[in-house]
Amino acid sequence: MKQVTVLGATGGVGYALTKELLSRGMEVVAFARTKSKLTAMFGGNKKVQLISGDVLKETDLLAAVRGSDAVYHAVNFPYQQWEEKQMVCLNRLIAHAENTNMSLILADNIYAYGDKDSYVAETSKKEPSTKKGTIRLQMEQQLLESTTPALIVHLPDLYGPYAVNTLLHETLRNAVVGKKANYIGCPTIKREFLYTLDAAKAIVDLSFQNRVYNQVWNVSGVTIRGEDLLQLIRKETRTTKGFRVVKKRMIRLLGILSPQMRELVEMMYLTERPVYLNSEKLANELDYWQPTSFEVGLRETIKELRNESIQSL
Repeated sequence: MKQVTVLGATGGVGYALTKELLSRGMEVVAFARTKSKLTAMFGGNKKVQLISGDVLKETDLLAAVRGSDAVYHAVNFPYQQWEEKQMVCLNRLIAHAENTNMSLILADNIYAYGDKDSYVAETSKKEPSTKKGTIRLQMEQQLLESTTPALIVHLPDLYGPYAVNTLLHETLRNAVVGKKANYIGCPTIKREFLYTLDAAKAIVDLSFQNRVYNQVWNVSGVTIRGEDLLQLIRKETRTTKGFRVVKKRMIRLLGILSPQMRELVEMMYLTERPVYLNSEKLANELDYWQPTSFEVGLRETIKELRNESIQSL
């Protein structure tokens, strides 16, 4: 591959993918809605071309992917726009890819697996229990049924630099500035989290190998009890304000005024009966694979959040 495009380059996974690809000397087109964010994150690097626009506007999308050998799809639509936008975006990408022999790499989540309350492998039956899980399964099926080389990578809950649309960011953003922070879910339950830079490294490593295409891959993170995670956050941020546990009932009440919170309600099962990813297949393909420890990942994420806080003053 000579040139690649990252769609959603200013989001958590998109940022990490762009940084990883640039570190390997790739020519990268970084596409996102806001030019100022693109410039702040990647400006000055001669290997990156910055294009801003609307991914659902055909001319903007074609400008972003033209001439690229592969497209990394890391666009993050708000939950309330999924039904309207997810399949439209993907189908346009597939149509262009099928005419140009371009590869498509989808950074996916775990919603399609459904309410499993267990470890799931790539061969596990997908039985989505939510409308968002159904949409993600449709996206996966559409890609695998197309004639374009496609790679679907399932990721658990994420955290990392610029990963602002994540549950853990909701906790970290207040703890970093010394405010009482929300923890969404039950603190006695183990959850799985993956550092975005680990996700990007695994996705890019896979995408450079032709034999892994037209398959689904799991990239697992690290499991940790909420109580232990909060202790680590307390230690790394030195916060003295403590944490507020937010469960499904509170999210439902917040949803009265917030469309995003209203859409989050159906996904709360993942905080009560977590789905964990089995990534033995990945470990067999990438024998080096070892996710970053929470201590290191949180430290780097908190450092970035502190820098953002200082810059916003």
